[in-house]
Amino acid sequence: MSRVPDVLTHVLVGYILGTLLSFRYARLRPAHVTLVMTGALVPDLMKIQLLVPDGLVAHVLGVPFTWSPIHTLVGSALVVGLGALFVTPARRPLAVALLAVGASSHHALDLLLVTASGDTYAVFWPLLEYRPPTGDLYLSSDRWPAVVAGLGALCVRIVAHRRDTDRTPLE
Repeated sequence: MSRVPDVLTHVLVGYILGTLLSFRYARLRPAHVTLVMTGALVPDLMKIQLLVPDGLVAHVLGVPFTWSPIHTLVGSALVVGLGALFVTPARRPLAVALLAVGASSHHALDLLLVTASGDTYAVFWPLLEYRPPTGDLYLSSDRWPAVVAGLGALCVRIVAHRRDTDRTPLE
């Protein structure tokens, strides 16, 4: 099944959150919204296993290996911390916060997924093995969450455009 609707939903929700934050905090610009959207993709970086399989890395390193921990809160925090190294030291705290907002939104949405077991992944691993129950709201292959997120993003974009138009001097 295609995971495109799931990835699109995460990016659109990141856009919505980032834009809403920019309404509240005037110093946030479009680049900051992009950081939230990028953060929303962080947990899915585990999909690197499609290009570099776990077995290949384990063979090269000579130790057991898996990419799966990236899709946990601790793994996401580590990736967010590494991602923050790409910005200047003065801007790192804001970059970390915005990337973390996006990654957190990803995990929150994933807690609403339908799974066969009724439990989600071990979100808090390696701190806890606890697997919270899922919200059983949607499948990752469902298109309707992407449509709802798209409509939400469109509404937020219209409001943002009107706000920008109201602030622009006519002179």
